[in-house]
Amino acid sequence: MNTTHPAVTDLRTETMTLNMGPSHPGTHGVLRLLLEVDGETVVSAQPILGYLHSGKEKIAEHRTYHQFIPYTDRLDYVAPLSNNVAYVLAVEKLLGIEATPRAQYIRVLCCELARISAHLLWLGTMAVDLGAVTIIFYAFREREKLNRLFEDLTGVRMNTSYTRVGGLAWDLPEGFESRVRAFLDEFPSQLKEMDGLLTRNRIWYDRCRGVGVISREDAIAYGLTGPSLRAAGVAWDLRKARPYSSYEHFEFDVPVEEAGDSYARYLVRMEEMRQARRIALQAIERMPGGPISVPDPKITPPPKRRILCSMEELIQDFEIVVFGHRAPKGEVYHSIEAPKGELGFYIISEGGGKPYRLKIRSPSFCNLSAMSKMVEGRLLSDVVTVISSLDPVMGEVDR
Repeated sequence: MNTTHPAVTDLRTETMTLNMGPSHPGTHGVLRLLLEVDGETVVSAQPILGYLHSGKEKIAEHRTYHQFIPYTDRLDYVAPLSNNVAYVLAVEKLLGIEATPRAQYIRVLCCELARISAHLLWLGTMAVDLGAVTIIFYAFREREKLNRLFEDLTGVRMNTSYTRVGGLAWDLPEGFESRVRAFLDEFPSQLKEMDGLLTRNRIWYDRCRGVGVISREDAIAYGLTGPSLRAAGVAWDLRKARPYSSYEHFEFDVPVEEAGDSYARYLVRMEEMRQARRIALQAIERMPGGPISVPDPKITPPPKRRILCSMEELIQDFEIVVFGHRAPKGEVYHSIEAPKGELGFYIISEGGGKPYRLKIRSPSFCNLSAMSKMVEGRLLSDVVTVISSLDPVMGEVDR
């Protein structure tokens, strides 16, 4: 009787195909991952997009430059103020104008508060995904304070549409700067508390360290930007490399880590919140006076009280609202350092008040391209960790 058994290494098993999403809580939106797994090990992972497609780039061809501003709110919808600034800067570059110093500083303040808000939401949701449920209550408590500030400034908590071509919708409300300062003064102690609960927590460390590793070279090749790129050892930040909106006047550090894993991405974002607070404080302390919009009647509509009393101002407002800002022929690209990475707008103009073509360079879309590289060979449970550490928002992925 032959009692020889095949070696364990000679045994063959079949892989299984799993659909993770598009309605899975760990995918942070309507993202579908087509996973091929061998037991608990991921063989391949293919992100499948399009479940939230809204055709924003095509819509832009049928809206004036001013009318398209609200659509930018719906990209990274956890940081709409940042989206508004990115789009308006591209339009202003096309028109050959520059916002006033006060408008630029207010935009910087808005962008950095939006960065803190977006990172707080990421921190709370990633912690929940990995089982640290308590953190979301700490993070959302601070984010609620920011949402109240955004409501004071813009009238709404989300979908702010606050920025305008050539400036802002209106100036800072009375007492706003003191309320922002009060938040910024107490924020470090709250962030320290969250840091203390997670950073040296052994379970958190083991779930993140060495998970979703990407090298410096691969991060560049895949087009990663933002915290995902800086966590891989690339010190690239548009606020430093290509300053816009007066960022060259601000002092701050660009946090960089070398490991390129989920833990490194966590550390980078935590430090970015500290640096964002530092920038916001400088914006308040150095806030210049003066107008918030360029004094050009072809760019800035007149105040409502004058529209109702003067035919010239009424005609001026009518032309801007109906026909839009008359842009010259040409093409421009402008990007900013958004919370997720490089958010850019490429505009082709054939003249007139609407873009001929508009292309959005969204960081979440590019960052997701490296998803398969990061999870292959890892356990199925690590997929959730990697998705959370990339912090995608599907509104700007499917756009």
